[in-house]
Amino acid sequence: MSLFERYLSVWIFLAIVLGIVLGNLMPGLFALVASAEFAKVNLVIAVLIWAMVYPMMVGVDPASLKDVARQPRGLLITLVVNWLIKPFTMAFLGVLFFEYIFSDMIAPEDATQYIAGLILLGAAPCTAMVFVWSHLTRGDANYTLVQVSVNDLIMVFAFAPIVAFLLGVTDIEVPWETLLLSVVLFIVLPLVAGLMTRRGLGNVAAIHAFQGKIKPFSVVGLIVTVLILFGLQGPSVMANPALIVLIAIPILIQSYGIFAVGYAAAFFLRVPHRIAAPCALIGTSNFFELAVAVAISLFGLHSGAALATVVGVLVEVPVMLSLVAFANRTRARFPEDPA
Repeated sequence: MSLFERYLSVWIFLAIVLGIVLGNLMPGLFALVASAEFAKVNLVIAVLIWAMVYPMMVGVDPASLKDVARQPRGLLITLVVNWLIKPFTMAFLGVLFFEYIFSDMIAPEDATQYIAGLILLGAAPCTAMVFVWSHLTRGDANYTLVQVSVNDLIMVFAFAPIVAFLLGVTDIEVPWETLLLSVVLFIVLPLVAGLMTRRGLGNVAAIHAFQGKIKPFSVVGLIVTVLILFGLQGPSVMANPALIVLIAIPILIQSYGIFAVGYAAAFFLRVPHRIAAPCALIGTSNFFELAVAVAISLFGLHSGAALATVVGVLVEVPVMLSLVAFANRTRARFPEDPA
């Protein structure tokens, strides 16, 4: 790893601080960035995420996709965690903290809103950023692509019913344009570009050399994304620091808990690390574009539900980087080849 990559957590911390400062000093600039939006997807963030995902997609070898079927346990863990555990544990934690533990500090009507936002986060597994986390843990690019694709397919059918059940509402309108645009922007287009790049380079040595050259752009894209996300929410963070912390607590517990479940399951099932790390990280990360869009459409732009989903965005990157570091430190405990 280069010096730049080795101290990635330091650069992320500095980006967080700088983003909050600039967000308060130059709100107009970040408002302009926020206005560059289509179907609830911010186009500036989309370009940065695309830059982060593309290096991973260059590593996707179509000829190896058939080998994914030989290791079904990683995919099974991902699906069980994402759809049978995560939404319900997030709902449980939301109720536990905002109706009981924080009941003296939060008005009941506000508590209901925050719980709703947490549920929306828990029911929306990650689509784009997981490619970045997989890349940072040297995950299997082919397997990660299959895991994310299957998750997206299930999300089309399962997201609205799960959210409706947990929220107790039936008139949920899934913003299909947000869901479909995100899949196209963050999976289809980078995948096509990666496959065309592989074909143009021609051989494995050239592909690896090219990936080494573009990897720094992926890291820079991550840092700039963090700066913009915290800049966009800088005024909210400064205006309600205590509330932000309260909302973040159940999200943090959920994130580390879900990772522990997925990672431990992969360890005991002898899943190779190149599959184990991404499958645990997929369950931990969230599809925040979808969660934020649904929160705004259901409860309004300035609702507590929308704020809770935004806090999820702010918490995610630092949490995921800490889990990436943990996964990399524990790599030797996992088998590298199929058991």
